[in-house]
Amino acid sequence: MDGSPAPGEELNPGRVTEPRQAATVIVLRGGGERLEVLLVQRNPAARFMGGAWVFPGGAVDAGEDHRSAGAREVREEAGLEVATLTPFSRWITPPQVKTRFDTLFFLASAPAGSEPRPDGGETVDLRWFRPRDALAAHRRGEIAMVFPTIKTLEQIARFDSADALVAWASTHEVKPVQPRVEGQGETARIVVDEL
Repeated sequence: MDGSPAPGEELNPGRVTEPRQAATVIVLRGGGERLEVLLVQRNPAARFMGGAWVFPGGAVDAGEDHRSAGAREVREEAGLEVATLTPFSRWITPPQVKTRFDTLFFLASAPAGSEPRPDGGETVDLRWFRPRDALAAHRRGEIAMVFPTIKTLEQIARFDSADALVAWASTHEVKPVQPRVEGQGETARIVVDEL
């Protein structure tokens, strides 16, 4: 690691920016047998989180709610139509970070028989991963990931199947996750209490 901030974690030396509303969808497959999640690779040329492997998602547009924004982003970035979205978590970017979002994370099952595809613009690649395998690939330096993606994968890796994860989320109260920045300058890092 070179000590520079991860994509999307650049600190803001000026005035605190208001977080934009956003939605992210953790697309699942595996039913009662296994748990796999879809990660898409953002275009390396993108100004924000270029090259990072993330869950499909983006900003909520005018006239949208979080659910419709999440479904739209999955359609645009991965070519999938998802129906039922189950709230999972909410992440609010720390005030010290330049680009801030207040993001609702949802779970959604991939439609049976559908094959996701990157759009070639915002996303240039995608893959299904077991959560532990994605984390291991990141540790080996094979894929770049951002803090909320890593922490979310760590959280869901304890579930044995997609069905078990959705069942847990359907009875779980969503409370804001508010990471904080510790340290300053090149030693600054984003941390979060246990999820």
